[in-house]
Amino acid sequence: MLDSYRRVLRRPGAVRFSSAAVVARLPISMVSLGIVLLVEARTGSYGLAGTVSAAYVLAQAAAALLHGRLLDTLGQDVVLPAAISAFSASLSLMMLSLQLDWSLAAAYLLAALAGASLPQVGASVRTRWAHLLADPREVQTAFALESVLDEVVFMAGPVLVTALATTWHPVAGLAVAVATGLLGTLLYAAQRTTQPPPRGRRTKGPRPPMPWAVVGPLAVVSLAQGALFGAAEVVVIAFADEQGSPGAAGVLLACWALGSLVAGLATGAVVWRRSPAFRVRVGMAALACAMVPPVLVTSVPSMTVVMVVGGLAIAPTLIATLTAVERAVPPGRLTEGMAVLHTGLVAGVAPGAAAAGFVVDHHSASPAFWVAVAAGAVGMVASLLVRHDTAERPTPRTGAVAGGGH
Repeated sequence: MLDSYRRVLRRPGAVRFSSAAVVARLPISMVSLGIVLLVEARTGSYGLAGTVSAAYVLAQAAAALLHGRLLDTLGQDVVLPAAISAFSASLSLMMLSLQLDWSLAAAYLLAALAGASLPQVGASVRTRWAHLLADPREVQTAFALESVLDEVVFMAGPVLVTALATTWHPVAGLAVAVATGLLGTLLYAAQRTTQPPPRGRRTKGPRPPMPWAVVGPLAVVSLAQGALFGAAEVVVIAFADEQGSPGAAGVLLACWALGSLVAGLATGAVVWRRSPAFRVRVGMAALACAMVPPVLVTSVPSMTVVMVVGGLAIAPTLIATLTAVERAVPPGRLTEGMAVLHTGLVAGVAPGAAAAGFVVDHHSASPAFWVAVAAGAVGMVASLLVRHDTAERPTPRTGAVAGGGH
């Protein structure tokens, strides 16, 4: 199984840009959770913490498409350093505003600015792989590798930010997120030899059309996935707090990511006979069903097992979603197409987190898991709209491939 991963990592520069991208993506798994921990520590309200976090993720969703378009047009080496600089400054000021008891309006505004400037490293690194590799089987392996690395990020990030915020200082986790994001993004952007050439320097013709028949329904699926993830994150934090072990929240979320990591490794080693569209439908059904058992769990050890098992549905579903888009979107708009999915994913986190926080504040943690179940059901319905005829037709590429199934 590991031979397929070794082949893609032997490409010149592959290990360097992929490892730098891992460090650059750490804020993705740390900031929203860190905001919840910081705001709750300062105000005592999970509902308020969820809304500040929602301002961050909503702004991130609103700006993701613009980031993707700029990355395709101007290049990763131009856009990413500017974005991470703005992100670092905004998030640092947000932490300062809460520590110095500025108005809540300042916290909302600065959180939104931080979200709007968060670099799209995940989309960028997948676009870089698609440009670098010419073998469909290698592209599918590279996409699976990045999904596995995403789960490493989501295993390490929550544990790190929770431990720092609960045992040292509420701002410590966010401070580390700023440092790792800045360092990793600058190192990644500096590797220019492997990045795809910007469209603005490559062609003067009109932009190729975006295949919205594929991208549109998958964006709604991503929206539902984000709502499920956002709800689950807030509820897990509240559940651990109710059990008298607030530090266990990071461990539980890491176990969720561990299950996804294991499933992602297997996904990259399998030659799939079923289409990506079919796998998205099955994956969304599995994600929804996986959120039912936590409603009944009453202890941290039991929740640990449930989260590992539930995480098995995450990576295969996300990989299938990205594969369908990578097959259909023209190469000159690939980062933009992936950013559309990211927009849906991040936009869903906000209402999911806010709704779950409301239920926690007015009832308790366990009933709030039904918010995640409902989000999964919405994703199941949306997945039925993904068209087989377009989602599985390869798009001709120059210097890359349409993507191949996982």
